[in-house]
Amino acid sequence: MNIPIIILIVEDEPLIRMEIADDLSEKGFHVLEAPNAHEAMLLLESHSDIQLLFTDIDMPGKMNGLMLAAETHLRWPAVKIIVTSGLHSVRSDEIPPGSRFMGKPHQPNAVSAAVLDMVA
Repeated sequence: MNIPIIILIVEDEPLIRMEIADDLSEKGFHVLEAPNAHEAMLLLESHSDIQLLFTDIDMPGKMNGLMLAAETHLRWPAVKIIVTSGLHSVRSDEIPPGSRFMGKPHQPNAVSAAVLDMVA
């Protein structure tokens, strides 16, 4: 029996979050969703089996996606991280080691391909 890969999507735009979640769910991933970093931290703390964090940079609240990525890497170093933005371009030294940056808009299947590549 295959255990599904659990992904946490953090995106404040509901339609974008839903689109990514639906695409990944259709491909067999188990998806958790959060609209901001605060909610994401609560999910990370309560779900020790999350394997990948997919986070937007610009979100409401005290913590943006780059801060969330750094905190996730510090507290849960095994969690893979993909950071995304339509407004910013991020260098590899601005995100945790082994993480990836994806610009928006996302190409069809690009997110699921990146997820598969990182967790395989």
